[in-house]
This record gives sequence, C-alpha cells and structure tokens, in this order.
Amino acid sequence: METLLSSSLYGILLTLADLAVMARILLRPNRDPASRIAWLVVVGAVPVMGIMIYVLFGEVSIGRRRVKRMREVLARLPKATDHGTPAPVPDHYASLFQLGHSIGGFRPVGGNAARLLADSNATIDAMVADIDAATDHVHLLFYIWLADNNGRKVIEALIRAAGRGVTCRAMADDLGSRALIHSEHWQAMRRAGVRLASGLPIGNPLLRPFAGRIDLRNHRKIVVIDGAITYCGSQNCADPEFLVKARFAPWVDAVVRFEGPIARQNQVLFASDWMAGVDEDFGDLLHVPAPQPASGAMPAQVVGTGPTVRPAAMRELFASLMFSARREIVISTPYYVPDEALQDAICTSAYRGVETTLIVPALNDSRIVSAASRSYYAELIAAGVKLYEFSGGLLHAKTLTVDGELTLIGSANMDRRSLDLNYENNILVHDAELTAALRARQADYVGRSTRVTREAVEAWPMTRRLWNNAIATLGPLF
Repeated sequence: METLLSSSLYGILLTLADLAVMARILLRPNRDPASRIAWLVVVGAVPVMGIMIYVLFGEVSIGRRRVKRMREVLARLPKATDHGTPAPVPDHYASLFQLGHSIGGFRPVGGNAARLLADSNATIDAMVADIDAATDHVHLLFYIWLADNNGRKVIEALIRAAGRGVTCRAMADDLGSRALIHSEHWQAMRRAGVRLASGLPIGNPLLRPFAGRIDLRNHRKIVVIDGAITYCGSQNCADPEFLVKARFAPWVDAVVRFEGPIARQNQVLFASDWMAGVDEDFGDLLHVPAPQPASGAMPAQVVGTGPTVRPAAMRELFASLMFSARREIVISTPYYVPDEALQDAICTSAYRGVETTLIVPALNDSRIVSAASRSYYAELIAAGVKLYEFSGGLLHAKTLTVDGELTLIGSANMDRRSLDLNYENNILVHDAELTAALRARQADYVGRSTRVTREAVEAWPMTRRLWNNAIATLGPLF
C-alpha cells in the first residue's frame, strides 16, 4: 500500500511539475510558436528528462544579477548618440541604419577610413603593430584566444604596451578561452600590469544553471586602440591552423581595420561588457572628444546584439538587408541554421529576381550544424539561390554585401545561437570601395567552392535526408 501511495504521489508531483513547465513555455515572452511547440512535445513526451533539458537550455537568461548590472552600466555610460556626428546615408538605405539605431542606439557616423585585411596572419600583425604604436590605451575582447603563435604575439604586444605605461584591458570569454585563462600566459599578462577579465564567468558548473544558461556566451571580437582605431570581423585571436580543431583548418576569416569616429562606438560596446563584469568604471574615457573624421564620408554604424538586447534584433537586421537588395546580395557564413523568417527572407530575395549567393563551408566543425544546414538546401536551390560549399578550409568569415554598396561584417553567424543567444558585434558600412574589396574576397570564396545543384541534393540517400531534417527539427529548442 505504501509503495502504491508513493507511486501515486510521485505521479501527481511529476504531472504538476510537467504542467508548470508547460505553462512557463506558453507564458514565456518572445518565444516563436515553432519553439513553443517543440518544447511542449519534448516536455510532454519525456517529462523528467524534458524538464531537466528545459531548465538547462530552455530559457534565454544570463541571470537577473547580470541583467541588473548591465542596465546600471548602460545608464552610467554617455548616450550612444554622443559618439560622432551623424552622417547622411542614401534614402533607400536610411531605414536600415534606423533599424541599427533602434537596436544599439548608435547613429551612422561619417569620416571613417577602412581597410580589408589580407588574411588571418596579416590581421594579427596589423593588431600587434597598432598595439606597439599605442600611446594611451588598448582594449581587446575575444571569444576564443589561444596561446598559439598568433595568440602569443598579441600577449607579448600587450605586455610591452603595459610596460611602457599604456593602459591595457583584455577580456576573453570564460568558456571559449578557458585554456588561456587558466594558463601561465594569462598570469604573465596580469603580472605585467595588463588588466584582465573573463567574459560571462561560469563559476561552479553545477550551480550555474540556476543563475542563467551556461551556454550563453560573449562571442564578440573587439579591438580598440587609443579610441581611434578599431577592428571588426570574424577572427578569434588564434592561428588560422586553429590547432584545437586542426582537421578543419585553415580557418578562413575576414576582418576590417577602421579608423575614425566608428572606433568610439566599438569603445562603448567594449565598455559595456567590461564594466558589467569588472568593478572598474572608465566611463570618463568616453567623454573625451571623438576622433577627428578622416577624409571621405563612409557612414558606418556599430550594431551590438545579445540576450539583454531586443529579441530577434540580429535576424531583423539580416532579413532587412536581404529585402533592401535590388540587384545582388552575397553572404558567407560558417553556420547556416536559420529560423523560418530568415530562410523565407533569403528565398524571397531570389524569387524577387535579386541575384542571391550563399557560401558555406563544405566541411563544418559541427556535425549537428552541418546536418541542420543541409536540410535547407533543397528549398534554397528551388528558390534560385546560388549555393556554394567552400572547400579551402573552414570558411569562418561572416560577410554580407548588398548591391555593391553596403557591407555588414562582424561576429554574427546565421544560426540560432547568434540570432538569439550570444553577444555579437557587427559594423554596417555604406561605401562602394570597401564593399568592392569585400566582393572580391567573396568572389575568391566562390572560386574555391563547389556549386551545390538540385541534382546533387536529390541524389542524397534517404537516411541522410532523414538525419538532416531530424536535426533541423530540433533547432527551435535552442
């Protein structure tokens, strides 16, 4: 009898817990219907495991304390509109920059200069040269920072800069850069006077889920030097050989070096991340006069997104850029796992007669992402999208160009992690010269790729299509 009562009590408690979680799924704001349905099915089908998975991965939360701290920091920072004189943009692009402003508060600023760097090694060499020339401060933030050849070059440059009195602040994500953070190299920088911080510290992994999701990460790549130079792109602080995942190498990245008022906007973004995690206020640095504009216009705008920014902001920007194209849109991304709205946007671009090109890696470092990505191939090709798989390494560049005039470059992928979960940074630029340089780079990617055809996709065995579609079906859960 006691066993029967215990079983009945357990069943009642489990049912109540199940119903409570289902209610939370239905009531949680900013969750698209496909995601709600997927979570309801999982929790209903496997109650105990489903509840556990939902607790770990169902909520897009970095924790109430962190959210509160971030809001306090943002309230103390100068208004984003104070950083640079707003620059005019063509009327047919004005709404795009208005959208960017609604996300991060930054207006497009003119008077910038930009240079697309040749490759990963050239990028690190340029960063090191700028750090060696710094006279006031150096600010760096990376998702992944390895103690390999390029990683150590930057470490040594920071130590040299700190040694001559330059204020150096360096932040690395606590998960992506965990090996470096727990290494002697990190301690060497600290001893040299470099101010260090871990982005979104994990702490005790067993307790972390109760304070927010452990897999919400700071995926940004930001370098600001003397408030006048900044870098933006896809590259982590590492060799292109990327030894932690050597069989997918080389990592192929795209980074732009900017000079001018746009550096101030990246500075604000870095300051918000630093001051939210470190008890140090350097907001006074943001009150000094903005850098003098360089010759030429080049309107540019920083767009920072993340779990404490408006939900769906990154997908809104991607989709709006696609809908703005009149002749051509070219995209490269290592991880293409869109939601329905983003998939519809790229297909609609092709249906409208816009020449639409998507370049993804042939060999991906994530089997899950690779399978999910390929589940969308048939629909893309049917819409007329020119789809290419890059075979010269892992194409890690996150680039988007529109009509030879507009460029978006940064850290955000076209997957649900970048769309909904991670902190990302991108720069939107209206400039024909920079866009031409990036289009040439994208053309080089296409030249090193294989066109994916309808016949090739139709020839896939049923088992492969089942696997791809099954993995993609789980996408809304995360």
